[in-house]
Amino acid sequence: MSMVSLEVVDGVRREVGPKTDRKLKSALGQFMTPSSVARFMADMFPKSDLTSCRLLDAGAGVGALSCAFLDRWKAGFFRFDHVDATAYEIDERLGAHLAEHLAGYPGITAHVIAGDYIELTAKPDVVSPGYTHAILNPPYKKISSASAHRLALRTVGIETVNLYSAFVALAVAQMAHGGQIVAIIPRSFCNGPYYKPFRNIILKRASIRHIHLFKSRNTAFKDDEVLQENIIIRLECGGVQGDVKITTSTDDRFGDLESHDHPFDRIVYPDDPEQFIHVPTSADEGAIERSSEAKYTPDEIGVKISTGPVVGFRMKAQLRELPEPGTVPLLYPNHFSSTGLGIVWPGVSRKKPSAILRNEETEKWLYPNGFYCLVRRFSSKEEKRRIVARVLDPSELGDYQMVGLENYFNVFHDKKKGLNKELAYGIAVYLNSTAVDLQFRRFNGHTQVNATDLKLMKYPSRQTLVGLGTWALEQGEITQEKIDNKMEEIL
Repeated sequence: MSMVSLEVVDGVRREVGPKTDRKLKSALGQFMTPSSVARFMADMFPKSDLTSCRLLDAGAGVGALSCAFLDRWKAGFFRFDHVDATAYEIDERLGAHLAEHLAGYPGITAHVIAGDYIELTAKPDVVSPGYTHAILNPPYKKISSASAHRLALRTVGIETVNLYSAFVALAVAQMAHGGQIVAIIPRSFCNGPYYKPFRNIILKRASIRHIHLFKSRNTAFKDDEVLQENIIIRLECGGVQGDVKITTSTDDRFGDLESHDHPFDRIVYPDDPEQFIHVPTSADEGAIERSSEAKYTPDEIGVKISTGPVVGFRMKAQLRELPEPGTVPLLYPNHFSSTGLGIVWPGVSRKKPSAILRNEETEKWLYPNGFYCLVRRFSSKEEKRRIVARVLDPSELGDYQMVGLENYFNVFHDKKKGLNKELAYGIAVYLNSTAVDLQFRRFNGHTQVNATDLKLMKYPSRQTLVGLGTWALEQGEITQEKIDNKMEEIL
């Protein structure tokens, strides 16, 4: 029997965590794993016929993940005669606890390496250790394009923008064929445009076996006040892709665990060049997936989607709180109507400017006044709606020829000109539907609604959208219930 338990390790985590300086945590991207999550992750590994195990725990902290894995081995789940465990930890203070905890397990050879996992192993001449198992809670921190980490990763063919994806990509490269990786990581890689190379690595070199989704965004690392939405993923290196198990729970107590198996083409759509990773939360296909109507691309319905061109903080000198001679309207999301599909300008809120000077410097950033569908770029998972769309109706602005659309929007337009009126309203109704919201949540797990996300979505035909817009304009009041009932007819 081991001389240490996961409960003891968790006690050390709770003791050490609050004493760690916030700046240091941030600098290291450090978030230590609670025992409930560690145990769940260890339970995700399948049975194995291997007689020996080579275990990797990179960014090991005080060793909660390694200990959870070793506990499962000692309980008889695995048949290993011996475990060779390699644990990397950059924080020396945690490394001392880590070494002590691993030393409490008889029958293992423990290598506790004090240092930076990327710096030490992202080298062309490093021989792959051929790990059979990896259990990871990697650090979460952006890496700049010119950093030592980024340059080191490039030497081994890894291009990525965050430490967490770098750790997982490196682990994939260092695994034996058939090796199993279980990692808790932010969900942002599923559709983030900068994570496409990372998604390519995963999908080329491994198969996705299991994804666990926490329905509440801030529960997996609540002691560290983490607001990033996290998933737990199990990868099999070199495996043939089959169905994917999706499990969900509200929080890290796993009391309401649900499980469904899905064919892989529901996880990564075969015709998706971006290879977004979808996470369905029920066995049933959503209304959008089932619909034979929602099958058109933005190009096929004759619209373009761009991020709003006016970047407010870069053009401060050109902005005005209220309209004055020489200015044109400037729209922010705070100009969205709270009761209908339109906008309210200049509005009563003074949190943001409502006008921009029209001159040689600003002209190229302005759009001709017209009908546009505007979508808010930033939301949170806890909000009722991830996609919030409104229509810019030029009559609401008056006689202005041009309009400024801030960078907080995604803009549906016709080659930087206004849309057909009914089409603009039809797109807004469609995007504000609950069916679209549910579909969007399957692949978007962060606070941004990117133009790329909207471009890759499927839409009803232009004719159907125009009809939807005509219907919306005939309504005295537009409500969520009305929108959803109408969408049921269409889809």
